[in-house]
Amino acid sequence: MSRISIAQLFDDKKEKLNLTWIAGQNGGVIELSDEKIAQSGQGMIGHLNFIHPDWIQVISIDEIHYLKKLEAASLEKKINQLIQQSNVACIIVADNAEVPAPIFNMASTFNIPLLHSPFPGLEVIWLIRTYLSSVLAPSCSLHGVFLDVLGVGVLITGESGVGKSELALELISRGHGLVADDVVELRRIAPETLEGICPPMLRDYLEVRGLGMLNIRTIFGETAVRRRKNMKLIVHLQNSGGAGSGLLERLPISDLTEKIMNVDIPKVIIPVAAGRNLAVLVEAAVRNYVLQLRGIDGTKEFIERHEREMNHQLENKDSH
Repeated sequence: MSRISIAQLFDDKKEKLNLTWIAGQNGGVIELSDEKIAQSGQGMIGHLNFIHPDWIQVISIDEIHYLKKLEAASLEKKINQLIQQSNVACIIVADNAEVPAPIFNMASTFNIPLLHSPFPGLEVIWLIRTYLSSVLAPSCSLHGVFLDVLGVGVLITGESGVGKSELALELISRGHGLVADDVVELRRIAPETLEGICPPMLRDYLEVRGLGMLNIRTIFGETAVRRRKNMKLIVHLQNSGGAGSGLLERLPISDLTEKIMNVDIPKVIIPVAAGRNLAVLVEAAVRNYVLQLRGIDGTKEFIERHEREMNHQLENKDSH
């Protein structure tokens, strides 16, 4: 489950939005999580709304004008309703506006973090929503080596000892980039997009049997590593003598995919055998994937050509 505290949100966006913490400092431990937001039915962030309140309420000039028009009893009733019927985690006063006294008193009384920003309310909502969408995205961890090959995020998987790290080292030496080795953290940042990053502890390192831990950034330079990459293709290395190796199709008609967090990722299975240049095969698989995105499928074109030739021969045979 992905989560973030209001204190962490404040620290991460303090400089970008010029945030100041006005009241409710004890509420910094309040946490937002993807599971909690999904179960509540409340929106993540939005303008002040007493009827359908969001977790983070942004008060701009327009909302302050509305609050000033309310009678004291009516405003107190709405504030009590907001506290009792919703899970407000934070309030941000935008547009460099003066914090209304009733809002300040509510934040102080109920320990609700109250922040202030000189930026327009729409920009505050846009920046924080984008940030939270990434931080609170559904996540998981997978075993493998994640690389940037020809601009495409490729996850190399396979049994332990099959040669994933050696293949990654060969690809890096050919000018491609390392994202993560051994543990790949994936986040679903969009309905059909998985972003892969490396855990901080393992960043820049690649473990190769016999050589130990190699610092790829130090050996190959800054251009040999990537901080993050969207995963587009899975390349699975399979021992040629392993279980299921005899079931691989020479000309696979249907495209293989693997479902990760309800996202279908194209998958290629490459048999591992002595003498096979796996780095070249991975590059070819990536180039073929890019061509398929453009509507060019070599296997299907070959099968169609074969069928046309067979039909042509049958027609000639019937004519004779």
